[in-house]
Amino acid sequence: MKRILGILTAATLLLCSNMGTAQVQSVLDGAYVKEHNPTKRVVPYPHLRQADVMYAERMWQIIDLREKINHPLYFPLEEIADRKSLFDVIKHALLVEGSLTAYGLGPTDDDDEFRYPLDQAEIDSLLRPINTKATEDPDTGDIMYVDIEEPVMSRDITQYKLKEDWIFDKQRSERYVRILGIAPMKEDFDDEGVKRGYKTLFWLYFPECRYVFANASAFNFQNDSQRRTFEEIFQKRMFYSYIVKETNVYDRSIASYARGLDALLESERIKDELFTIEHDLWHY
Repeated sequence: MKRILGILTAATLLLCSNMGTAQVQSVLDGAYVKEHNPTKRVVPYPHLRQADVMYAERMWQIIDLREKINHPLYFPLEEIADRKSLFDVIKHALLVEGSLTAYGLGPTDDDDEFRYPLDQAEIDSLLRPINTKATEDPDTGDIMYVDIEEPVMSRDITQYKLKEDWIFDKQRSERYVRILGIAPMKEDFDDEGVKRGYKTLFWLYFPECRYVFANASAFNFQNDSQRRTFEEIFQKRMFYSYIVKETNVYDRSIASYARGLDALLESERIKDELFTIEHDLWHY
């Protein structure tokens, strides 16, 4: 009799467990089942010959994520089921997948020519730095120093720097903007919490990033069922940026000779100059 009761009890528990599992599996977080394959192919750049390059100029631009049009690159601050920020995509590719290579800034701390690849330990020290902080011992009241890991979060990255080549191809009579590199920038503070500016963490080779960005969705303001990928945002120039440097004989940035509003006006002057060069190639 006890054996029969034990079998019935076990069967009842198994049935209840299966019913609970069935109820969980029947929950659909949405109005429809998303059946589209999220994997997208990267459209290769058209072949470009040096003989066809009629005009070329190198630019460095800053994407400020505080601008509303750039919010899809910044939000969400915490990863959700179907979307994460651009920095979270980069961090996952560096720390988990290993599908991207980060390049250091070199001995001068300003190199952007992809000459110093970082190993995994160096990437960990950049993205998961350990800082020493002074704290009070609750038992004795003495000051002691404790090592605390303070990982770089998505909310900390408020700017990106782009390195681009602006090219006019006379074979196709078309102007191209080729992004060569992208660098996340973090606000830098002193010991007293006073902001000192922005610090570049590392550089990423953008043609390599395209394969990662093409499979990461970003928010679409117009239609939530037609998400844009980060690759499409950069390829279609669906962001706002301002020029901080162009190739020049002094190899200097705009900030070295213009400040504040004058720097923004100088950035707009360079943009207008590029437009004028392209416009004057044609006769109407």
